[in-house]
Amino acid sequence: MDAVNDFLIFIDGFLGSAIWFPALLLSTGIFFTLYLGFPQIRYFKHAINVTRGKFDKDGAQGDTSHFQALATALSGTVGTGNIGGVALALHLGGPAALFWMWMTAFFGMTSKFVEVTLSHKYRTKTDDGTMAGGPMYYMEKGLNAKWLAILFAIATVLSSFGTGNLPQINSIAAGLESTFSLDPLVTASVLSVLLALVIIGGITRIAKVAATIVPTMALIYLIGAFAVILPNFANIIPSFAAIFSDAFTGSAATGGFLGATFAYAFDRGVNRGLYSNEAGQGSAPIAHAAARTDEPADEGMVSILEPFIDTIVICTITGLVILSSGVWMEKFENEFQRADMTFVAGSFEESNATDVEQLFAFLNGDESTASSYSGQFAVVDGRVADNNQTFTLLSSRSFAEDTLFARDGEPITGQLSVSEGRLIDADVVVTGKSLLHSVPLTTMAYTRGLFGEFGKYIVAIGLMLFAFSTAIAWSYYGDRAMTYLFGPKSVLPYRVVYVLGFFYAALADTTIVWNVALITIVLMTVPNLIGILFMHREMKQTVTTYWEETDHGKHKTES
Repeated sequence: MDAVNDFLIFIDGFLGSAIWFPALLLSTGIFFTLYLGFPQIRYFKHAINVTRGKFDKDGAQGDTSHFQALATALSGTVGTGNIGGVALALHLGGPAALFWMWMTAFFGMTSKFVEVTLSHKYRTKTDDGTMAGGPMYYMEKGLNAKWLAILFAIATVLSSFGTGNLPQINSIAAGLESTFSLDPLVTASVLSVLLALVIIGGITRIAKVAATIVPTMALIYLIGAFAVILPNFANIIPSFAAIFSDAFTGSAATGGFLGATFAYAFDRGVNRGLYSNEAGQGSAPIAHAAARTDEPADEGMVSILEPFIDTIVICTITGLVILSSGVWMEKFENEFQRADMTFVAGSFEESNATDVEQLFAFLNGDESTASSYSGQFAVVDGRVADNNQTFTLLSSRSFAEDTLFARDGEPITGQLSVSEGRLIDADVVVTGKSLLHSVPLTTMAYTRGLFGEFGKYIVAIGLMLFAFSTAIAWSYYGDRAMTYLFGPKSVLPYRVVYVLGFFYAALADTTIVWNVALITIVLMTVPNLIGILFMHREMKQTVTTYWEETDHGKHKTES
């Protein structure tokens, strides 16, 4: 698994972690924001009225209401990205990462408006009577680029696993295990059955479930969040100050946090922002294509609300919980995941600023005096022998403390071997104190409020609802892509494999799962961004026609 993880990191270095990808994502949103005259601001109130059904017409084609389509799309975006993704971004990039998540969301509101409008415009009715839409349809019919449509559809199927399936159940299983000591196998078994029961019913059942779960899960999560923010209110202004002051400089080392450069915070913030709100990825248009309306721009207006709700509201609240509580720079007792551990040759001290700087550069792949350790070391009763100064153990990008090595629940006495910074014996379990990231970090933050230790139950319940609804929505995205590629008959086999993948991922390595997500997001996003850029003139004409030739223009001033 170490080799698999290293390979994924290598591939991601050319994709999501390369500067060109977040630059392309943001610049596309900025271009359309300027080209269309800041629609995310001008049309915001109108979007709310469309969602409320103010402009609905009898007889319009579609399978769901505007609200149900929005809820389905939100259930696909509001998931582990809001709980674990924000925590991971702050863990990697510091407070500045949240600023770049905001930027992704603000300009992403326009990107989503464009991709949803175009996808709805070119949707089609399938042989089974349901509506099918998404970027693959505007690519084929609007751009006459069938090859790009096929590429996008294949990427959608892959991303349905990498984005909507694997990380969701993996995070649910981890959260329920740490909070309720529930065996991941039990979690996988029960939720896989529930997932199968929901997705067999198709978009109608999915939309009804989403419309019920989304408001409920948001309310539960927000109550727990403000129970942390209020007692730590004195830290809110300093948190905002750090977010803005570090945005263009990077975050300095503090506590157990080794620091983050501007480029690192920018990249992680934009990347995690995309994972959270999926603006530009091309996923939400698949859900919105099912909405009952004959005006494509109607549904595009509705989609403007998604990144706002998902990132600017929910992700910000999660970020403030983590920053105001201070847990992002504190070390806690935990079991180190293999993919998070690195043995570095030589002795480094956390109190030495030069050592911290060199290790940060090493972790980022930059030029550094530090290098990976290979060799053997002695362990007595689970502890490294006192005379060992040959390596420094890092876990979750922090100096590991109080490290204990065990096998089958018993402390080890003997020799352990390391190769290129990795433990050779995969059966060795390493525990100790280090920084936390992803769901465990958010969980810890929720215990620093009015509910105390009970706060972790809110995260566990919220995570289960968030992530499960995301998996449901993404199953629909995947089956629409399969329908485009192979026809309606391919949907059932896809759903079976989807459920099996859901079951397996509950038991997989978290870091590897997230690295798969990073790669599949890029594979799906790039074709869509290219497609909407080529369709920019048609998009502008569609919006102009919407206001000039429909009755919506009559309500423009009042809405």
